[in-house]
Amino acid sequence: MKVALIVIAVLLVLAVAAGGQFVSVRNDLVTQREAVSAAWSQVDIALQRRADLIPNLVETVKGYAKQETTVFKDIADARAALIGGRSPQEKIQANDQLSNALSRLLVISENYPQLRSNENFLRLQDEIAGTENRIAVERRKYNETLQRYNTAIQVFPNNIVAGMAGFSRNDAYFTTAPGARTAPKVAF
Repeated sequence: MKVALIVIAVLLVLAVAAGGQFVSVRNDLVTQREAVSAAWSQVDIALQRRADLIPNLVETVKGYAKQETTVFKDIADARAALIGGRSPQEKIQANDQLSNALSRLLVISENYPQLRSNENFLRLQDEIAGTENRIAVERRKYNETLQRYNTAIQVFPNNIVAGMAGFSRNDAYFTTAPGARTAPKVAF
């Protein structure tokens, strides 16, 4: 009888320890998933700030470069896609389109010396440059947080708890645009 009670007590202690470990790991995974959401929120805020600045920049450039309607349309379409994006993947794709269109707009501005001397244009250009830096920082933080979460749900014994509790891998990373790794050719 004493042996049976000891066995039951040991099994009970092991069950409580396993249950405590399960709860601990699940809580850690929930915390990390929420950190991913918070990091994405910071990226989204920076992207929204840029989307809010762009119409002002476009209007300033329009006054000088009326014939560049294709670029203006591309910017408007990309901005609408960014604002209308529902998932991180949709917003990441729209952000890439907006970055491409915005870079073409800034290249166009080089063709108009009187535009480059416009105080409003210069201020907006500086604000967008600062916002681009914020976006880069927030993207890095988001990717790091997402990597920590994805790693946590794949390591043992977390992977067992993650599978039982319904946690899944999230692959919505920011990546470099195709062709971004190619160095530009400079000719003098």
